[in-house]
Amino acid sequence: MTDKLIIFDTTLRDGEQSPGASMTRDEKLRIARQLERLKVDVIEAGFAASSNGDFEAVQTIAKAIKDSTICSLSRANDRDISRAAEALKGANNARIHTFIATSALHMEKKLRMSPDQVLEQAKQSVRFARNLVSEIEFSPEDGYRSDMDFLCRVIETVITEGATTINVPDTVGYAVPELYGNFIKTLRERVPNSDKAIWSVHCHNDLGMAVANSLAGVKIGGARQVECTINGLGERAGNCSLEEIVMAVKTRKDYFKLELGIDTRQIVAASRMVSQTTGFVVQPNKAVVGANAFAHASGIHQDGVLKARDTYEIMRAEDVGWSANKIVLGKLSGRNAFKQRLQDLGVEMQSESEINTAFAKFKELADRKSEIFDEDILALLSEESVLNDNEQFAFVSLSQHSETGERPQAVVVFTVAGQEVRGESDGNGPVDASLKAIESHVKSGAEMVLYSVNAISGSTESQGEVTVRLQNSGRVVNGVGADPDIVVASAKAYLAALNKLQSKADRVAAQG
Repeated sequence: MTDKLIIFDTTLRDGEQSPGASMTRDEKLRIARQLERLKVDVIEAGFAASSNGDFEAVQTIAKAIKDSTICSLSRANDRDISRAAEALKGANNARIHTFIATSALHMEKKLRMSPDQVLEQAKQSVRFARNLVSEIEFSPEDGYRSDMDFLCRVIETVITEGATTINVPDTVGYAVPELYGNFIKTLRERVPNSDKAIWSVHCHNDLGMAVANSLAGVKIGGARQVECTINGLGERAGNCSLEEIVMAVKTRKDYFKLELGIDTRQIVAASRMVSQTTGFVVQPNKAVVGANAFAHASGIHQDGVLKARDTYEIMRAEDVGWSANKIVLGKLSGRNAFKQRLQDLGVEMQSESEINTAFAKFKELADRKSEIFDEDILALLSEESVLNDNEQFAFVSLSQHSETGERPQAVVVFTVAGQEVRGESDGNGPVDASLKAIESHVKSGAEMVLYSVNAISGSTESQGEVTVRLQNSGRVVNGVGADPDIVVASAKAYLAALNKLQSKADRVAAQG
């Protein structure tokens, strides 16, 4: 049993299954580069067989990332596994993660297969995958609610066939720590060849215990891999949070007695990048990465921290990357300085014209805002208009009028397939009027299910970052827009969401 804990990040796969959190290939690559700087051991880059877009994302990441193992999820069938292996061909270190449900409920209601059929499919799939890549991870979906005897048979069989990692997921977030830890322990004791594989945990947060369950799986159960996501991103209530797992193990090394390869100083940068890319705002009191995580309002606490930090702080803010929150650029900064900062932030531009477009946007922002933070740059680049020339809708300009006692009016000029159009409307407020002005021309029929505003940095000069979530014909998408003018940011976010609704990429939902 190794004394190193392997961190398996699934932000780009399971995290992306949050409604509206789907990312473009370039966005995924940018986050993957940050995960590499974070020194994540394994990056689950996507589900290659689910769509051409996901295949291309896995393929791109596999070729670009050198230090982390790149993994693709696949169902337990030859087509999915072959597709995953093809996408992973360029990787320095590749892993196929194959899964099939093993709980009685899932086998009967979802798969409509007998236990013997599931066992045989798991066996054949691992045997097939083992001939394509050297690292095979197997997950019995809904493993925690599976029959212990049957689960032992399946796991023993797939290890015999060559599975190198066994992941036991709490797919629906049903577990509690002590019981889950003992469940993993019992499996490892009862499976005769359990020592031939690394054991892994993958917990969902439906009852708010994903981190606690994962740590119990490590401490009690002897697991040596934790599957997690940045900011705990994921479907329903989310996944186990990477930053909380990492800092718990690091801070309480006296208890866990485990080594980590993670560069914790990159945690906050990763958190911001994922938040700004997906539009999922981090709550202020979120552990480790929330804005208030190291803030002290109580006079007693403030006095203690000033005298000795460890009176109320169990970890240092700079150890997780908060010290990186510094002004880096201004309106006098040149193109080379901007280009270097993009590289430092993990932003990969495909051409000089893209860099020039981004730099022009930066200079425009710098003329309006004297202090430019890393968050401002990431927010600017999260707008698809900077990185994507093939968008259907693009913001041009906006004018609006509002005064007390009068109904606000807005005029929005934007392009549709390169042709400039103009929309006008009134509304309950300037934002409502602006979005209705866009919709008066587009007529998408989409329902807005979320509108949220977040200040990117802490002053009245700050850019406002707006997230708009739209739903139409069963599809849910997020659009993110940033601007010092919150009404303009709202219009940009709405147009970004409409662009994503235009995308026809099919996705296949999967749980692990």
